[in-house]
Amino acid sequence: MADSDGEYIDSGSSDDGGAHRVTRGGVRTTTTTTTTATGSRARGTASGGGGGGGSGSGGGRSHARRSGAGPATKARWEDLHRSWEKVVEGADGSLRGAVDGVLEGAKRARLQRDTTPLQRGIIRHLVLVLDASAAMAETDLRPTRFLLTLRYAGLFVREFFEQNPLGQLAVLAMRDGLAVRVSALGGNPAEHSAAMQALRPVPGAGAGGGLAEAPTSGYPSVQNALEMARGVLYQAPAHGTREVVVVLGALLSCDPGDIHQTVRALVRDRVRVSVVGLAAEVAVCRAIVAQTNEGSDAGYGVALNEEHFRDLFLAATTPPVTPRSATHAVAAASLLMMGFPSRTLDPSSSSASSSAASSGSLCACHGRPVPVPGGGYRCSRCRTKVCSLPCDCPACGLTLILSTHLARSYHHLFPLPNWSPVPSVPSSSSSAACFACQTPFPPVPVPVPGAGVGVGTGSSSSRAAEPRLGLVLRLGLVRVRRLVRRALAATAEGP
Repeated sequence: MADSDGEYIDSGSSDDGGAHRVTRGGVRTTTTTTTTATGSRARGTASGGGGGGGSGSGGGRSHARRSGAGPATKARWEDLHRSWEKVVEGADGSLRGAVDGVLEGAKRARLQRDTTPLQRGIIRHLVLVLDASAAMAETDLRPTRFLLTLRYAGLFVREFFEQNPLGQLAVLAMRDGLAVRVSALGGNPAEHSAAMQALRPVPGAGAGGGLAEAPTSGYPSVQNALEMARGVLYQAPAHGTREVVVVLGALLSCDPGDIHQTVRALVRDRVRVSVVGLAAEVAVCRAIVAQTNEGSDAGYGVALNEEHFRDLFLAATTPPVTPRSATHAVAAASLLMMGFPSRTLDPSSSSASSSAASSGSLCACHGRPVPVPGGGYRCSRCRTKVCSLPCDCPACGLTLILSTHLARSYHHLFPLPNWSPVPSVPSSSSSAACFACQTPFPPVPVPVPGAGVGVGTGSSSSRAAEPRLGLVLRLGLVRVRRLVRRALAATAEGP
């Protein structure tokens, strides 16, 4: 068989120990493989013949790596992480405390971010491209790659507009070698979420050929998706960012032409591309990310599991740092005219008639009736009515936002310092609720004697083992009681 370096190894040899005889370029090499106590493998090499050293050509790098001259490296699968050993039972024998601790640790890790103030684009125009090819039907990510991507895409839409209220988003899908528009470029998260929910498979649907009836089929086309995304972002103003986030689950791309010409067009139009892979690393994806991000390939990542996929996906909600080359290009557009409309109510809302109260006027952005409880907003320049903010006025083109949207966008430019944890020790000077939101603090846990939580000066391993030991003792007592009952029952029956 062939090992990872492309060399032929006798299939009858053992992988746990012994000597492997390898033939490379007419030189016979004997490689001895032993297994250490930690599970890693140490390799030693003895060469026979002449002229076939590790520095020779034709496989010299592979031989030098096996010769042990450099630092020993281990494969990723050789590092065994026993995550179940980190779970410690509580004093009551439950795992609720351990699970809550893991969740809180993950939340604190997400909140610990870089607080360096950098120039970022707060008005973002982003196109989300989802892979809907047959490769997304794999079940290595539960329940399937496609269904998990749709669920995380819904989280991405909510988080994107929460962190970037002035941004706009469009959603595309790749299937059958084509790029399909799921939702148009806009700032309403409800429309994007509803459009992505329509991609889910419909149970019992007929073979009509619709996207919802056959959600995953064919091969993806990254070039067609990038060309359509470039067309969507072509009308974006120069003061905003142009970004494309691609979720790719396949290892190939069925493109009609040269994708490098498309990449050069993206660089010319200042469009940034980020890729999240679900299968393995693809060379063309790394090249696309590096060329569209001024040589940095940090925007390309391959998901290892569901949690890593979520982190890679939601990392795109943070506005990117403005590059040096684009700073001078947008220096002239430092001022942007915006309108701050106020909510207006229809006169029919004060009427006692139920029919008049349930009717509303039409909005100029969608042509649909605006319900009376919402009332809508009127442009501060031309008095045109729109149903939601932020948006561009369909009549005069003025950007309409609220003051809260602008304030929420500035937290990326002037980030707050990270929170520092404080011990939960009750004192006379400590408050019982948060000073900002007045949310009461949870009660301070009371240490239980003998439970091993905050009691004594022993090591952490011994304190962690005490709850498990208590559970074992309780189980032993139950077993002893059963044996005593059986003995008493046998004695009472007699011979």
